Amino acid sequence: MNILVLGSGGRESAFAWKLSQSEKCKNLFIAPGNAGTGQYGTNVNIKVTDFEGIKQFALANAINLVLVGPEEPLVKGIHDFFLNDEQIKHIPVIGPQAEGAQLEGSKDFSKQFMERHNIPAAASKTFTRETLQEGFDYLPTIGLPIVLKADGLAAGKGVLICLSLEEAQQELIEMLTNAKFGDASSKVVVEQFLQGIELSVFVLTDGTNYKMLPSAKDYKRIGEGDTGLNTGGMGSVSPVPFADAEFLKKIEDRMVIPTIEGLKSDGISYKGFIFIGLMNCGGDPYMIEYNCRMGDPETESVMPRIESDFVDLLLGVAEGNLNEKELIISNKVAATVMMVAGGYPGEYLKDKAMTGMENIRDSYIFHAGSYVDGDVIKTSGGRVIAITSLQNDMFTALQQATADAARIYYDGMYFRKDIGFDLL
Repeated sequence: MNILVLGSGGRESAFAWKLSQSEKCKNLFIAPGNAGTGQYGTNVNIKVTDFEGIKQFALANAINLVLVGPEEPLVKGIHDFFLNDEQIKHIPVIGPQAEGAQLEGSKDFSKQFMERHNIPAAASKTFTRETLQEGFDYLPTIGLPIVLKADGLAAGKGVLICLSLEEAQQELIEMLTNAKFGDASSKVVVEQFLQGIELSVFVLTDGTNYKMLPSAKDYKRIGEGDTGLNTGGMGSVSPVPFADAEFLKKIEDRMVIPTIEGLKSDGISYKGFIFIGLMNCGGDPYMIEYNCRMGDPETESVMPRIESDFVDLLLGVAEGNLNEKELIISNKVAATVMMVAGGYPGEYLKDKAMTGMENIRDSYIFHAGSYVDGDVIKTSGGRVIAITSLQNDMFTALQQATADAARIYYDGMYFRKDIGFDLL
């Protein structure tokens, strides 16, 4: 098969690494890819939102399957674009159509979906510029801290946790009337803060059948001890120790099954990944958010634990027979340390030469923000490279990934040395 992966981050590097191991994968292309994905396939200089360019490439290269990594092309309707075009509608796209992608594309849509299908979640209401006063009236009723979420896509930055009523009022004004997050905050979801430990559960579905992939936990804050600004993710671990069989059964019964059944009853066709971000509140799972794709950096911890043929699983989604496919998950523990650019998550350094990758001992390297310049690999993104180690226990995995991250050098390099310590 000829497979096209859309995206350029660490998630897509992990996808490319896994797909390239399958005997079913003949030619692998990654658009646009990065310095790491080129090891597993051919990078193609096409943007993930250039639907016409993707179509022409798919036709010219006899593509048999498209795997969409990031959320933007899904929310903008890449799957619908394929289905509505006679020339390419035969090519399966792994990732929901635009309507299903609204689970991530609109916080208000997803909250209404949770409510409609009795999925346990934090109390919330949605407000616009016109209903700002009603928003002010609602704020004091849900306790502190108060969570404010921009309705639309804000590149992972549209969630604020306000510690005082005054701060929440000010930020609500900033978001609704001063467009703090642009169009994304033309609607704002005001939500009750849930106290507990976060984790992510990933589901692969063909629209009827589903497989629960390994659980993972990521670390969003830039500073050690979970301090400082939020980032796209500084590292992750899989599995999550407290997510035992009993807790995962609660997630399946209360969240996964109602989500799959809810999509069906709402008439929403959904083929792809569902990311369930949730909080363990005293042994009970509560939904925080949906994503319509795999998480990053969680994918870099999840993929190495999947022992079955990943292409075969994706074919199960495309053909609607996922229930007939085998999912084998390793008992080992994966730990991922994300190396970032100096200055990230603010304005960060770019175009810095990277060295030392040949010194990695017992970890996988998944490139995120990097490119090849002649014989030199250089940095291009805020999150530069993910180092994942798969070991028999969490302590060894964390120790190995951290040690291997320290073997790589570039100007301004930074990574957290305490990923997963809260779980040990």
